[in-house]
Amino acid sequence: MAIAVQRFTLDEYLAYDDGCDGRYELVNGELRPMSLGTGRQVAIIKRLERIFDDEIECLQQPWIALSGTVGLQSPWGEAWDTVRIPDLTVLTLEQWETLQTREAVIRLNEPPPLLVVEVVSESTKSTDYRAKRAEYSVLDILEYWIADPLKEMMTVCTLLEGWYEVADYTRDSEVESPTFSDLKLTAKDIL
Repeated sequence: MAIAVQRFTLDEYLAYDDGCDGRYELVNGELRPMSLGTGRQVAIIKRLERIFDDEIECLQQPWIALSGTVGLQSPWGEAWDTVRIPDLTVLTLEQWETLQTREAVIRLNEPPPLLVVEVVSESTKSTDYRAKRAEYSVLDILEYWIADPLKEMMTVCTLLEGWYEVADYTRDSEVESPTFSDLKLTAKDIL
């Protein structure tokens, strides 16, 4: 016996309220609950947000780093919409201001964020390494970081001719970032 799955359009997803303040990504029209994550995952996100904020200030760039608050409409869905919510997003202040009067979802017809970060958990590792990597490259996000406390590894994906070039960093290896080129940070500092 097949179980019917309720599917949502983008507008229905944006208006959805489960009455419990639940957070969901939309994947091919289906709501996917987002877990709270472990304390370690939250610490990594907070650490990176502070590091990015400090670096943005040093560079005097009109950018902002936001954790878990900006959605990205993705072209992944077949006939249904997909919206991902990265653990951390770096975007321009101009783009952030356009989201002030509507749901904080960057649409397909809008410029992509500068950088996104996902922190891997046991339940998200396949999605973070495969599905989101493919989706973020199609969205032309220039830089995608995967912080993996399970492997004790940082992966930086840099967009080159429509595909991500991948660099893995462990322990004392210094993470190289095109967006934050002066950043002096090791994988151990992040994880």
